[in-house]
Amino acid sequence: MSRLLPATPENVERAAALLREGGVVAFPTETVYGLGAAARQPAAVARVYELKGRPRGHPLIVHLPAASHLDAWAEEVPPAARELARRFWPGPLTLVLRREGGVPDAVTGGQDTVALRVPGHPVALALLAAFGDGVAAPSANRFGRISPTLAAHVAEEFDDPALVVLDGGPSDVGVESTILDLSDLERAGEARLLRPGGVSRAELEAVLGRRPLLPGEARAAAPRAPGGLKSHYAPTAPTRLVAADELLALAGALPGAAVLARRPAPAGFAGAWRALPADPAGYARGLYAALRELDAAAPRVILVEAPPAGEAWLAVRDRLARAAADERGDDGP
Repeated sequence: MSRLLPATPENVERAAALLREGGVVAFPTETVYGLGAAARQPAAVARVYELKGRPRGHPLIVHLPAASHLDAWAEEVPPAARELARRFWPGPLTLVLRREGGVPDAVTGGQDTVALRVPGHPVALALLAAFGDGVAAPSANRFGRISPTLAAHVAEEFDDPALVVLDGGPSDVGVESTILDLSDLERAGEARLLRPGGVSRAELEAVLGRRPLLPGEARAAAPRAPGGLKSHYAPTAPTRLVAADELLALAGALPGAAVLARRPAPAGFAGAWRALPADPAGYARGLYAALRELDAAAPRVILVEAPPAGEAWLAVRDRLARAAADERGDDGP
């Protein structure tokens, strides 16, 4: 099991030193826990891919100490990007921009763009400030598995005593960051929402003065980004989305089924049932921990009550659709 350490100032400094030495450190963000390495050290980044079992060529998100580091990583920073950074950083927004020439291919997947954010968690910010540069960090889980929102999830996931896990408590947002592609904003006038997350489409529109396009609405192909594969966040057990009015009947007809819903279990239900809050923020906060808890019981199938329509539930619907898909993928915080 990995080394689980409280996020004291001393341990944060120790973790920063490990990053400088080319080591890998798991740390909390407000979205999910990340598996971090010095972004300018390709050998360290390669160790992240190795630990996760993640295919090469998948870009990583580079976490920055502050927005003032943007120009060291992006050769083009449009005014809209600076305004979004001012409004939402630190926080759950990743910006995809044209990369600066010295950015290693190891973090961009060989593309001419780079994904950047400043996380909104005090431990992450302290670690980044102590390190002083960008840290590349996908979610701290095995490739294709459920993202971790607790340090204990990370420690259980990796049987590696060399891996330090800073325990900063539960992640507050609970799903990965919004990814907004601004790499063609100046050329084509397009801002593209590559992954929904903790910053809503409406909030982005209020700053941009235009509605960010969804992937199918853009004129040109978007760059590859974390969260773009069909299946992510997947339990080991088969997972099915079920309409609310069909949930009870199907759960009763499938012995060994586990249920994730927005309401308590009915009287007499003998299987595993996990109820999450009926508001989208509360649901997102508890989603991955609930899926992990249900999956740990090795159910025959996990039945998930389909979330409501509407943009407030967009990020939750995206994660659940990918959890229920067949092709395994991976993400970044």
